[in-house]
Amino acid sequence: MVSPESVITHPAAGLLSPELDGLGIELLPGGARLRVWSGEADAIDLVVFDDTDLDWITATEPLAPVGGGVWEVTSALLRPGTRYAIRVDGPHGPGNTFNRGTLLLEPYTKGLVRTGYDGWRSVVVEGSFDWGDARKPAVPLDRTVLYEGHLKGLSKRHPELPGALRGTYAGLAHPAMVQHFLDLGVTSIELLPIHAFTTEPRLLQHGLANYWGYNTLNFFTPHAAYATEEARRQGPEAVLREFKGMVKLLHEAGLEVILDVVYNHTAEEGLGGPRSSLRGIDNRAYYRQQDDGAYIDVTGCGNSLDTSTDAASRLVLDSLRYWANEVQIDGFRFDLAVTLGRDAAHEFTPQHPLLRAIVDDPALAGVKTIAEPWDVGMGGWQTGGFGDGWSEWNDRYRDRVRNFWLSDVDYARRANVSPVGIGGLAHRLAGSANTFDEARGPLAGINFVTAHDGFTLRDLVSYDVKHNHANGEHGRDGADTNRSFNHGTEGRTGDPAILATRRKAMRNLMGTLLLSAGVPMITAGDEHARTQNGNNNAYCHDSDLTWLRWEHTPWQQDLYAHVRHLLRLRRENPALRPSRFARLGEHTPSASVMEWYDEHGDTMSIERWTDPSHRTLQYVASSTPEQEDFNRILLMIHGTERPIDVTLPDADGVKRYVSLWSSAEETPSDDRALFAPGDVVSLAGTSMHLFRAE
Repeated sequence: MVSPESVITHPAAGLLSPELDGLGIELLPGGARLRVWSGEADAIDLVVFDDTDLDWITATEPLAPVGGGVWEVTSALLRPGTRYAIRVDGPHGPGNTFNRGTLLLEPYTKGLVRTGYDGWRSVVVEGSFDWGDARKPAVPLDRTVLYEGHLKGLSKRHPELPGALRGTYAGLAHPAMVQHFLDLGVTSIELLPIHAFTTEPRLLQHGLANYWGYNTLNFFTPHAAYATEEARRQGPEAVLREFKGMVKLLHEAGLEVILDVVYNHTAEEGLGGPRSSLRGIDNRAYYRQQDDGAYIDVTGCGNSLDTSTDAASRLVLDSLRYWANEVQIDGFRFDLAVTLGRDAAHEFTPQHPLLRAIVDDPALAGVKTIAEPWDVGMGGWQTGGFGDGWSEWNDRYRDRVRNFWLSDVDYARRANVSPVGIGGLAHRLAGSANTFDEARGPLAGINFVTAHDGFTLRDLVSYDVKHNHANGEHGRDGADTNRSFNHGTEGRTGDPAILATRRKAMRNLMGTLLLSAGVPMITAGDEHARTQNGNNNAYCHDSDLTWLRWEHTPWQQDLYAHVRHLLRLRRENPALRPSRFARLGEHTPSASVMEWYDEHGDTMSIERWTDPSHRTLQYVASSTPEQEDFNRILLMIHGTERPIDVTLPDADGVKRYVSLWSSAEETPSDDRALFAPGDVVSLAGTSMHLFRAE
């Protein structure tokens, strides 16, 4: 609970008003209290159902208004396991959609059960759990390596898991899965949405499903379909207990759990869509609309949560508090986070009360907060525009790295010259200081080359265009600009030269990602070169197409070895993971001082940064440690397909260079070859080489 003093001074004081405290169910001796917010309702009823027949109403009780738009009832009928709903009535007019005959989900419910084809009931959940000695790992941001994956898809095909656990919460925490995460070297498992969600009617008509889960039904309930059959049979209490058990086991292994959360819209879609909860409780307060009631859709999903109202923002904040404290979640990745930061005029501001509350609220202290910094509305692209305390998906990083290693190489094959030089890539390697200001530093950027949305790593180097016809939208969906390159043949091929070039391209992309300043995010399966056969928008496929495979060929095992090797090097070399940008001529703790050289070992000239005929770069990064030992590395990058000889720079204080990794090798080597400043190293076309400078 936030103190009264902090309510007065907090930038989100309205959101923390005591009038909005305690919404939802509070268990009491002999029953429970239910509190629901609706600013315009005339009447709200509690509806209680039979335990076995979810359409049989056994009792109704009215809620009484208690001020500030809050309605309340205390009832002996509300006990753990009770199935219930609410009915809301109110005035009719533009923007209002009250209907006393509609049975609605209570927004703060911690449990759900399904009734019929598309009906749902809230369930009272007690929620106790023995956490034992498990604690949040609290991985420092500079040591964080995100691993983004789908809860079901991660373990559905794993041969070492019992069949009953595959694709479940319990399955994700199985020792075989935990060992994979630890052996690979990631620190934080970022799960695609696990809040209860449903599939859109249009997908059902095509025989497809919403696999990714970006269609939220309720912000407090774990998706029951991801629980084991036994937990589902026992009910919502057991589903929640299994979810908490997963978190506990991952924490005991030192792994964080990050949730991809969808607060920008709900499954109620546009007007005329389902009226399952917020639309029937107070449509005008919860969804952005014009004066005539038409929705303002900045999400592309039919509706947009109106976080300019205290009630909608408090709903989001209370959900985050619940998951962070009651369920011990370590952090959140906010889908279309710009929507959450739009004010009453629907314009984005980084000082939005909800955005500030998320990073300033004492109840969320220590929680990682990651923004997807865009939506589809006006002014919706805001990469670099969020405030202190936020990290952001860095799409500028993604695009530049893809361009350098793929589309630029494709262009050079056709035009015999690359379109741009190496300067843009250097910005991204060094932490994107041209995107994130000095106060926020390089850790504000979540670096990624692939994500759940788009080509997999293997498809990125194997396809020039998307192949999405199986999605039922005649290939219209999914991004058209992928910055990919098939290296000579679209899709599958047996050509050994093309396959070798593709493998090296994957190593270059992974090497760049894991050796750059910033926080890296790996997409699950990319470490083994997973393919979706060119589908870059596989949101609607719950099948072998999207589930990870766990049987791998030797070349896939080699790629895995490279990723594992690179992650170890990242851990061992603090110069690769600075927390701050270095200031020219000053000593900045926990920064990396970078010296840039060309292929001759000379300091980079201004002309060479932009000259497309010069795409070879060396830089020496020297750490300025606070807690770790001094460290210095040298990274060579060569961005054309012609081999080149590179002279090692004569950097101050460097007596020798120790070879650590090369993308030109099919299998990473532990050979620590030694070189002296001035020695010449031969680089293969389009390749990288990492050294420790001593």
